[in-house]
Amino acid sequence: MPLRIRLLLLYLKYFTKTVYGKITPEELRKIHDKEEASSMDLIDFPPIKMFKIWEEAVSMRDGEAIKVRIFRPVEKADLPLIVFFHGGGFVTRTVSFYDRVCRRIASVNQSVVVSVDYRLAPEHKFPGPLMDCYDAMLWAVENAGVLGADASRLTVMGDSAGGNLATTVCLMAREERGPKIGHQVLIYPSTDARLCHPSIDQLREGYLLTKEMMIWFLNHYKSREEDIHDPYMSPLLAEDLSGLPPAFVLTAEYDPLKDEGKAYALKLREAGVPVRFKEYKGMIHGFFCMPRITKQAILAHEEISASLQF
Repeated sequence: MPLRIRLLLLYLKYFTKTVYGKITPEELRKIHDKEEASSMDLIDFPPIKMFKIWEEAVSMRDGEAIKVRIFRPVEKADLPLIVFFHGGGFVTRTVSFYDRVCRRIASVNQSVVVSVDYRLAPEHKFPGPLMDCYDAMLWAVENAGVLGADASRLTVMGDSAGGNLATTVCLMAREERGPKIGHQVLIYPSTDARLCHPSIDQLREGYLLTKEMMIWFLNHYKSREEDIHDPYMSPLLAEDLSGLPPAFVLTAEYDPLKDEGKAYALKLREAGVPVRFKEYKGMIHGFFCMPRITKQAILAHEEISASLQF
């Protein structure tokens, strides 16, 4: 494991401690807001300049509206379209935390990125966040021309909980017969809410994401116990994965989610879906957002870009 990753884990061990059995979602969000203000410069480089960044209010199927933040790297029109879903266990994080990440995605891929500020659990439990993400993707496709994007070159992408949402959006699009998604990029995705894979216990603490955190997130996200077996929450349990978009699945060596990510990649491949899979050695959950900490983050961006060939 690289020295800077080890130092980060030591800092988290001795200077931060959240007791997930006692904290509320609102309290955790406040902690994360403070982290965003104080730590982004420590884990990421200054924001990459864009030709244009703006926000839109997008109406959902229930009549409410959510925010999307759009990143356009250059003036040129008809760029590929990437719809991005952020991580945070379905309970926390926002498009603001992922602003620098999405700038980099837009720049490296020379694509319009639509970052979705889906509504969070427990105020909006399963399948609410998924429905928001699917509806936001439909909006992005329908408004691609205004955004300067080409909807025929559509990718969905997300990390962690966002990786779960990206691949379940693909399942929903297949069932709803549209829109056509060209690629799915799943960055250390959660794919099995049963929390039963060996790496969950082998790496249960000490590597940023802990089993305690995952249980807390899941208890806030699910509406009922049976939800953990629903393919829209646990896509690894879907009977049929055929016909889904080509996938790039990225996992990290010291991430408790790595086994279910690999299992999902294998199941996609068995269903006839073109899949690229890579486990990033020495990395932890969240490394994709930490280019100042590890060069592997930049490498991951570059390898994602290389995989997105239409």
